[in-house]
Amino acid sequence: MTFDIPFLLKVLATIAKAMPLTLAIALVACVGSSLLGFTFEIMRRSNRFLGYVMRFLIDFIRSTPVLVQIYFLYYVLPYYSVVLPGIVIGGLALSIYYSGYLAEVFKAGIDTVPIGQSEAALALGLTPLTVTFRVIAPQMLRNIAAPMGNYFISILKSTPYLAVIGVAEMMGTTLEIASQTFRYAEPMVILGIVFFALASLMALFVRHLETRLLQSTKR
Repeated sequence: MTFDIPFLLKVLATIAKAMPLTLAIALVACVGSSLLGFTFEIMRRSNRFLGYVMRFLIDFIRSTPVLVQIYFLYYVLPYYSVVLPGIVIGGLALSIYYSGYLAEVFKAGIDTVPIGQSEAALALGLTPLTVTFRVIAPQMLRNIAAPMGNYFISILKSTPYLAVIGVAEMMGTTLEIASQTFRYAEPMVILGIVFFALASLMALFVRHLETRLLQSTKR
């Protein structure tokens, strides 16, 4: 079977139609994992008991394969009368999985902020919530832009896992094309190229953002 260039171009148009869904899921997962990860880290620092609980939870999330978490949410939750669409399950599963990794990134970022700044802000009468979001968070983000961006790229590259639960993102669309035409080379090649292009664009954006944040600290 020869490699069919016209068929590849035709496949490209079909896969491109699934790109917005893939990007939407990735965006939701990026926001969700960031919020969860930051919440986990703040709770871990709140007191000793919660610290042990959150440390176990974060390690558990990171030690469990993302595919297992997807299958668990999709197939086990219905036994408890919780039935959610595949798209929602996908965004939730990726958010939970990467929240464990981002919690560690936030931990490293917060540790770089001098403790004296938090103490001084509290002494001035600011609430702990205000100190967290107005004093710690802006400085932390400057230090974690690169690793946080790398995990966002990983989230994008993890969206193909959702094909196993019937989500018609780019991987799901590619597999559907391959099963209908019995041609796998062209769809898989174009899928790889598209993901490479998207990941490269995200990497360029992350490097640009990191440069801007570093420049802002020197002013």
